[in-house]
Amino acid sequence: MKTMSRMQSGSAWLAAAALALMLAAGGVTPAAAQANPTVALPDFADLVERVGPAVVNIRTLERGRAAPRGQPPEIDPLMEEFLRRFGIPLPGRPDPRRPPAPGADEPRQRGVGSGFIVSADGFIMTNAHVVEGADEVIVTLPDRREFRARIVGADRRTDVAVVKIEAAGLPTVRIGDVNRLRVGEWVLAIGSPFGLENTVTAGIVSAKQRETGEFLPFIQTDVAINPGNSGGPLLNLRGEVVGINSQIFSRTGGFMGISFAIPIDEAVRVSEQLRQHGRVIRGRIGVQIAPVTREVAEAIGLGEPRGALVQSVEAGGPAERAGVEAGDIIVRVDGRPVERSPDLPRLISAMAPGAQARIQVFRRGATRDLTVTVAEFEPEQRAQAAPAPRPGGGAASVIGATVSDLSEPRRRELRLRGGVVVDAVEGAAARAGLREGDIVLSVNNVDVTDARQFNTLVARGDRNRPLSLLVRRGDWVNFVIVRPGG
Repeated sequence: MKTMSRMQSGSAWLAAAALALMLAAGGVTPAAAQANPTVALPDFADLVERVGPAVVNIRTLERGRAAPRGQPPEIDPLMEEFLRRFGIPLPGRPDPRRPPAPGADEPRQRGVGSGFIVSADGFIMTNAHVVEGADEVIVTLPDRREFRARIVGADRRTDVAVVKIEAAGLPTVRIGDVNRLRVGEWVLAIGSPFGLENTVTAGIVSAKQRETGEFLPFIQTDVAINPGNSGGPLLNLRGEVVGINSQIFSRTGGFMGISFAIPIDEAVRVSEQLRQHGRVIRGRIGVQIAPVTREVAEAIGLGEPRGALVQSVEAGGPAERAGVEAGDIIVRVDGRPVERSPDLPRLISAMAPGAQARIQVFRRGATRDLTVTVAEFEPEQRAQAAPAPRPGGGAASVIGATVSDLSEPRRRELRLRGGVVVDAVEGAAARAGLREGDIVLSVNNVDVTDARQFNTLVARGDRNRPLSLLVRRGDWVNFVIVRPGG
């Protein structure tokens, strides 16, 4: 009896939870839910019937390779046995349903993914990693028709690709508004996990604006996504595409409750450029950036942690020509706030090369406005190694840093107007992370010109308040917060 009581209690709790989820999704009114408890959970059948015909399976082939690249992904033993019983090929392994290729030119299956049709004449959106490195792309429609597809373009930075099949009158999806998507809202995915075509899974939006990519904030869901789902649509209850399923968090290669989708508004912008140019044209201003921590923001007088800290400025690049300096914090672009450091590359990359960007920087306790001419994005240069530590010079300061003047040739080489080099560290400076060979450019927003001035600025500081040192290490600049009494 106790067991039955617990089961009944658990069932009641599940029913209440399901009702609350449905009410939150806006699918049922409270009165209707009370009148008919069977409608407490959403029915996805009509939605799938309407959208399913526009979701496709994508199979990629390669030629002249003795074996698939890298190691095959790990698969849960139970799932592996399930796939074997149904004769479904395991990801990264030979297809048992096909005879081995007799020659080097015979195509071999490389991978399986998903996609969705966005135009009746055959344009299909998917993930870049689904078609990357493929010699042939085969698209299979739900009605079993197969087409050889042409890769229109793929963008690895956003993981968005567009392929084209020669057909007409195809069913298409509707594009939704990501801004209307709410955390806790029901969503579902259609795709080909492990090659199982037209598989439907459902869940809720777990989070929005999840920072896992360089140019994109992701939608996090608990929808079951597995290898083969990549490139398929994430749908809301209106049957509109709100994302492209792209990544999973997994320790085994299978679903573990956390999935990520590319917001469809960002994906559409990329796809339009791919269809027009075959590639994505992005703006750049030539800076390397880092987040602004709360400790740094309070120490330099910025207040709240916001903006993007400029760690280095490309020599001769757009930012340097506009007057941007290492150690600046960029807080606005064309009047739009830069709340977090990833906001900056997204704002700049969306601008056309040649455009004039008005940027506001926080420098030495005050803001100033600069105008930068945006250039076209190119691969970033790798930072050079830090210079070798120099032998000791003057006496240690009150924070435990021994510094000496930079030679004039060294200043010209580094393109610096001032600064001192750290010869040795101990005490508070060492605990703060200052290193031998670092170059200190400013102390508490005051530019450093020589070792004597540095020691004076440090000695005058309040022992009960942290010192903010702007430090260059190799080609990078960052703030080091030193607590003299710590």
